[in-house]
Amino acid sequence: MNGYIRTTETGWLKNRINGAIVLAFLAFSALAVRLFHLQVIDGEEYFRLSLHNCIRIQHLRPFRGLIFDRNGHLLVDNRPEFNIYVVPRDAAPLPRTLARLAEVTGIDPALLDEALRERRGGGSYKPILLRAGVDRDTVAAIEVHRYDLPGVSVEVEPRRYYVHGASASHLLGYIGEIGPGEIDQRPDGDGGLRLGDMVGKSGIEKALDEHLRGAPGGRQVEMSATGQVVRVLQTVPPAPGFNAVLTIDYRLQEKAEFLMDGLGGAVVVLEPATGDLLALVSSPAYDPNVFIGGLSQDNWERMLANPFGLLENKAIQGEYPPASTYKIITAIAGLEEGVINEKSTAYCPGYYEFGNRVFRCWRRGGHGRVDVVSALSQSCDVFFYQVGEKLGVDAMARYARACGLGRPTGIRLDREARGLAPTAAWKLARTGQPWMDGENLPIAIGQGYNLTTPLQMAVVTAAVGNGGLIPRPSLVRRFETAEGAPKAPPERPVDAAPPATLPVSEKNLALIQKGLWRVVNGPSGTARVARVEGIEVSGKTGTGQVVGRSRVEVDRSQSIPAHLMPHAWFVAYAPAEAPRIVVSVIVEHGEHGSGTAGPIARELIQYYLKEIGP
Repeated sequence: MNGYIRTTETGWLKNRINGAIVLAFLAFSALAVRLFHLQVIDGEEYFRLSLHNCIRIQHLRPFRGLIFDRNGHLLVDNRPEFNIYVVPRDAAPLPRTLARLAEVTGIDPALLDEALRERRGGGSYKPILLRAGVDRDTVAAIEVHRYDLPGVSVEVEPRRYYVHGASASHLLGYIGEIGPGEIDQRPDGDGGLRLGDMVGKSGIEKALDEHLRGAPGGRQVEMSATGQVVRVLQTVPPAPGFNAVLTIDYRLQEKAEFLMDGLGGAVVVLEPATGDLLALVSSPAYDPNVFIGGLSQDNWERMLANPFGLLENKAIQGEYPPASTYKIITAIAGLEEGVINEKSTAYCPGYYEFGNRVFRCWRRGGHGRVDVVSALSQSCDVFFYQVGEKLGVDAMARYARACGLGRPTGIRLDREARGLAPTAAWKLARTGQPWMDGENLPIAIGQGYNLTTPLQMAVVTAAVGNGGLIPRPSLVRRFETAEGAPKAPPERPVDAAPPATLPVSEKNLALIQKGLWRVVNGPSGTARVARVEGIEVSGKTGTGQVVGRSRVEVDRSQSIPAHLMPHAWFVAYAPAEAPRIVVSVIVEHGEHGSGTAGPIARELIQYYLKEIGP
């Protein structure tokens, strides 16, 4: 009996052992199959993933090229700043890491969340900029707690710095992060750009971006499990961008800005022979440095809504009625079409009757009998009413466009306005109404539908002064490498249009020049205030109506609201015989050109020719 029991127990134990062996064999077989699958079949893929997790390529931003004025005066610089980045995959769990970062640094958690939300979308391994321009205390706090902040790093990167703040802001522009939809729309292709890279957004920064930006570099680094750099394996340094030397003379720019302080409007100063811009002012200005660290949506919308056109470059984008400065065009058209000649005269009693309407001259008592030279010097409206009546709008538009109005000048800045040289066909297409003969009269004196920019009027004035050649405005003298060696990528497209000339004969142009000389130097000229001792200045005033005269002359005993006051124009070149400087000034709601715009031009001409010296 006992033997039978022992035999039965032995058989049961043996079966259990055999079962365990079989189970172990099956388990090890399954493990072996799995290991074979992982190491042999999928081994290459997992090897690639392991390298991706341990070895990464970090993007290195290049130093953006500096910007100088023509004399080597530094306008735009780069300065080092500390920026906080996070790699979402390494920072998991991300909410806890961000909360700890806010606790350590004292940064508002809402700002970190907003930065993450705005910039996320490039992959979980892509570093996201959380905060730019932090101080050294914040950097020290992050370094002390680095093991509590996985995936968080501080990088030292170049930050754009506009040396003179708001000075020349519309000319220089600003830079900002490139958005998701911008890369494919760039004319130079992506240029190696990635989301978050800084590119020019306006002004020179945008126009010369491909030259200023440089080429990015990179480094191959080994990362720890917490996202910290263990060692740098290989580095390809970024290539800095080219420095740009502008045609601007900052001394003259600063002087013009001082003279425009507190006023709205624009100033353009250029060399008539070359078209080189010496100063370009739009007032009021803004400080482009505020854009570099990131501008909130609310602040951006407030800047856009500024009633004084804070972000508009009025020198090239502001479109104004040219007022009496347009009489240069009317005189050219009238002389060339044979409507008038040097002996033609008209009598000005202070008004001109056309149909059942009365068109007034700016001088209520009239100018008496005038010819084309005296009509220009005294800015007689009645004389030019009659010239415009005979020419018609289409002829005036044809000459205006041939002189450079109604189309961009070709300056290398973004969003240049075309202005408007209206025609009968334009009005019909725009309003559905035919052109009326009476509308020719205000067009002839630069009112009506006429629109020009301060830069366009500067170019026309330069062409008159230099003998008829219409210059193409230029802003760039040369490019240089970071070491200062000359480098000259083409400033203008290869297929740039050849230089144009005014549609006027030498004889008739001499009459125009004589009239503009008398504007400043004649006994009855409208801009005697612009005289400069020892320098003969030629110019033309203008008073651009914001609303029709009938609205502002109903009751002259009442004061006119400031926003309804006319714009004040003055364009000039000097010296009259061999011009070296051209100035175009518009003061918004400045009323009379001789009273506000003329003195500004006079000061700039005197300062440039007597103190700076070309």
